[in-house]
Amino acid sequence: MASRTPPSGGDPSGPAPAAGWSRRRLMGGAAVVAGAAIPLAAGRATAAGAAETAPFPPVSVRPGDARYPDLVRGMNQRWTARPESVQLLSSTQQVRDAVQRAADEGKRLTVRGGGHCYEDFVLNDAVETVVDLSEMNAVRYDERHRAFEVEAGATLTDVYERLYKAYGVVVPGGVCYSVGVGGHVSGGGWGMLCRRDGLIVDHLYAVEVVVVNARRQARVVVATREADDPNRELWWAHTGGGGGNFGVVTRYWFRSPGATGDTPSALLPRPPAEVWLSAVSWPWESMTERAVTRLVRNYGAWHEAHAAAGGPYDGLVANLSLSHRSNGRIGMLTQMDATVPHARALLDDFLRAVSDGVGVPHGAATSPLGEHGPMPEFATPQRLPWLQATRYLGVTNSVLVDPTLRGDQKSAYARRTLPEEQIATIHRHLTRTDFANPNAMVLLSSYGAAVNSVPRTATASVHRDSVFKLLYQTYWHSADDDAANIAWLRGVYEDVYAGTGGVPVSDENTDGCYVNYPDIDLGDPRRNRSGVSWSTLYYGENLPRLQRVKAAWDPTDFFRHGQSLRPPGR
Repeated sequence: MASRTPPSGGDPSGPAPAAGWSRRRLMGGAAVVAGAAIPLAAGRATAAGAAETAPFPPVSVRPGDARYPDLVRGMNQRWTARPESVQLLSSTQQVRDAVQRAADEGKRLTVRGGGHCYEDFVLNDAVETVVDLSEMNAVRYDERHRAFEVEAGATLTDVYERLYKAYGVVVPGGVCYSVGVGGHVSGGGWGMLCRRDGLIVDHLYAVEVVVVNARRQARVVVATREADDPNRELWWAHTGGGGGNFGVVTRYWFRSPGATGDTPSALLPRPPAEVWLSAVSWPWESMTERAVTRLVRNYGAWHEAHAAAGGPYDGLVANLSLSHRSNGRIGMLTQMDATVPHARALLDDFLRAVSDGVGVPHGAATSPLGEHGPMPEFATPQRLPWLQATRYLGVTNSVLVDPTLRGDQKSAYARRTLPEEQIATIHRHLTRTDFANPNAMVLLSSYGAAVNSVPRTATASVHRDSVFKLLYQTYWHSADDDAANIAWLRGVYEDVYAGTGGVPVSDENTDGCYVNYPDIDLGDPRRNRSGVSWSTLYYGENLPRLQRVKAAWDPTDFFRHGQSLRPPGR
């Protein structure tokens, strides 16, 4: 159907242009008309409303279609849905038309990218239309914006392969190969290069979003980080404000702050040519509570000591997997920039620091390390080309291809090493004999350094003074085991944070939760007894500003899910 967006792209009910912003000019390759920016790259929609070239026509998949069962489920088989249709789309124009149709017909609409959402925000009983962006996966250099354009349906593997092979650059995104860019970026985007290069949003130049105004009209807006862009607040909201809150992201552009010139290879970080990979583990049968406490305290103390950017360890990231005792081993996966002087010696020193006083020597990782399978070949660190190592970590993840996967997750940020009483609580739950699941764990992941060099309010990603983050998670295979696993996860999490109402309220030790690991329990007063809202746990002091962006750009609350932002007063 034809879009009802005015030919000019203007919206009298939207945010007013900033002072000094001309009603029609070019800036970074976008035509700006009455405050609505539409990219002018060849073959795409223009401000005058010209038709956009699409790889294929829109496809509507409905019940009864052989493709339907594959398109109404994500990675987590707890979440399936029965929408009236799944719209497989290949262009921004098609997305705008689909959103307009849903607005006209009063349909509940959600957006599916890579399918990794930890909650049922995409696939639930209320959704009637699912917009599937998986075929919008182009990655290319945009000369007009002097930035790398990435369509929202691209997966992290798509992005890493194209950027590195063609241009020798990288964005510091996540590990899992099949994570979709759309939700990953909008939630902040942590990855194995974070201590060296920050979060992926720290390199976000612009975002293209299909929004719905107060008159229920869908339109396309490009928002940049330029100081005089009247749409800048919409860009800011997508630097950690979470997916599904403001509109449908159709593409991002990446260029590092301060990057100059028009040489593509100079506009984003270059990854290290090579990295050291290490995977070690400690046998549970030999690990006393004292030994576990020493190991976790060592890990935290090391990260406290190396929290600031600018040191030789900026290129090191380590994931400590405290698996349930039934796994057999506690494991740690470490990646170190091999191009740093004396990198191997630095890595060895790190391993000694974490192991100091534990009293149990580490050996090969012969059991799964979190989502990764056994990695015994890395008991002695191996030096690998960066892309090869990135591929290996991305695809050696049997969890992501398990068609029976069921899971639950919770998160926290740590500003310092964990207090001993919290470690004792974790140990107690990991060694319970009334529950046994080798895939139940508490995963500690490096943070700090470059991440913490960005002020807390510069992006919507507010957690800029933590030293590591925690992912509490469990995976299983049968619906019969749902209750036991969910109860175990709630038990360990609420007991660890019992002093702050069962959740990690911001204080000297902790700093809330990671929005890309959404947890619906945070909004349940039976589970969150702190009096602090789930939205404050995710967004901290950035919450009021995000609510203002929500009110300005989604005034009818058209885009919503179980934990979406609400305009003020709702």
